[in-house]
Amino acid sequence: MKLRYSCLILDHDDTAVDSTAEIHYPAHVEVMKRLRPDHIPVNLENWFRRNFHPGIMDFLRVELKFTEDEIQQEYQVWREYTASIIPKFYGGFLDVIQEFKRRGGVVAVVSHSEVDVIKKHYEVETNGTPFSPDIIYGWTVDEEKRKPHPYPVDQILRKYNLKTDEVLVVDDLKPGVEMAKAAGVPIAAAGWAHQIPEIRDYMKKNCDVYLSSIKEFEDYVLN
Repeated sequence: MKLRYSCLILDHDDTAVDSTAEIHYPAHVEVMKRLRPDHIPVNLENWFRRNFHPGIMDFLRVELKFTEDEIQQEYQVWREYTASIIPKFYGGFLDVIQEFKRRGGVVAVVSHSEVDVIKKHYEVETNGTPFSPDIIYGWTVDEEKRKPHPYPVDQILRKYNLKTDEVLVVDDLKPGVEMAKAAGVPIAAAGWAHQIPEIRDYMKKNCDVYLSSIKEFEDYVLN
């Protein structure tokens, strides 16, 4: 059966793996304990909101007023957590993308996590079997080369000689939407990770399709 899209451009955190609750938020709590011990951290739901808007770096620099030295300390704590904790993939997610790839589709990842971390998650979950994304764009200090900028999508289109209507970005937050729109490609909302009303409403309004479960994701990209 012909695939609806030739390439999936997948977010990683809270699209493929349940990592905010397992890694990123606990890391933030530890950062606050070390750098702002008198400041009560936001709760998990509001941490999702800050990642949605204004974005993690603006939250750290503007709201929390972290210095550049503190940003570096925050990064080191984050690396401690990402290096030591392996989050679980959402049930059925790997089955969908493995079948997509088996049918000849290209599986790409564009994430704010680092490439080595993403590769490790796939390697552990698949027990060292050959499956892995075809290409991964992760965190880089060059803002112009990471979400929400279109650079990763543009590179994927060029590398695989794809038209804009042949790829689908799948993401759970605003940076992925803005990246997809800037690149002129379709965007699907990964609605299975969280149900925060303002995020859900934004994604429903601004995405081409809202997928509320892995089953809906499967049906949309494979059937």
